[in-house]
Amino acid sequence: MKFYVIGDVTVDHLYHLDRLPAPGEEVTPRHASMKPGGAGGTISVTLARLGHTVTLAARVGDDPFAEYALSRVRESGVSESAIQRDPERLTSTITVMQTGAGERAMISDGAANRQLDPAKLKAKDIESADALIINAYAMIEGPQREYALKAIEAARSAKTRVPVFIDLGTGAVNKAGTSLKADVLGADYLMLNQHELQALTGTSSISAALAQLGEAGAQQVIVKVGKMGSITWTPTETELVDAVRPEGKVVDSTGAGDTFTAAFAHAILGGASMAGAARAANAAGALAATGIGAQERSITAADLAGALPGAAPTPAAPAAAEAPTPAPAPARTTRARKTSAS
Repeated sequence: MKFYVIGDVTVDHLYHLDRLPAPGEEVTPRHASMKPGGAGGTISVTLARLGHTVTLAARVGDDPFAEYALSRVRESGVSESAIQRDPERLTSTITVMQTGAGERAMISDGAANRQLDPAKLKAKDIESADALIINAYAMIEGPQREYALKAIEAARSAKTRVPVFIDLGTGAVNKAGTSLKADVLGADYLMLNQHELQALTGTSSISAALAQLGEAGAQQVIVKVGKMGSITWTPTETELVDAVRPEGKVVDSTGAGDTFTAAFAHAILGGASMAGAARAANAAGALAATGIGAQERSITAADLAGALPGAAPTPAAPAAAEAPTPAPAPARTTRARKTSAS
């Protein structure tokens, strides 16, 4: 399958702390690292490792961080034909501080990513894809927003309509609020977590938020609910798909949501039901959290086999991909069950 992905590529500075520092306080991390990241980069790398042909649209600076931010993208065989270089702005960086108890704080700079030039978008690249995936950070501001909206229009108007997957992000929703809703309702699949869902709709419960999205015209929504798993919603059915317990210790949640998105799209295009795709995505997101860094843990078709029994094998990954040896597949999955999602 061919995917066209629009989203950020970044360099992530990760600090694992006993507690988040108070204003003016200096603390020493238990572990610190620098890793390639960004939603666009992580989604692209995950799809490429699963054997797909992927083109990533992002923008980096003309600086040393650019090569590092794109290093896993390049190793995985993702096409860089839509990568732009910015002579004035720096490559985006994100500082992530998180504790073992799950507390998390971030400093994010969109930098060159927000200047993605829409004049360089080639509609034929969208029209020839099997799916378009956009992270909502690309829909917030600057030329990158125009690029994303132009790509959605190309997907909708293609001779053979290209399905659109839109994945929200907490920072994006916090910044845009309910104004983002009009831009994302046209997605064939809208993915977001509980906080993002309620912020997008201005409601206080999952059920009220989903009802509002349904009234506004949403057709297929996937809500990530952390340790509970995920909820799939259509105008006629709602299901809670239980979480998958990974083999290995959960050490870093950075990029887990982006990995979820990639695995979900992979499974949907492979013919899975929404619940089946969510089950595979739950497994992928959980496994991603067993490595430090958004793109550290390679997710393979074998990893998802247990979550998608009977799924057709995917093609081998491109020869350029030199991913780390995968950890064992998830130990178990549990049956999806219907829920009121309240």
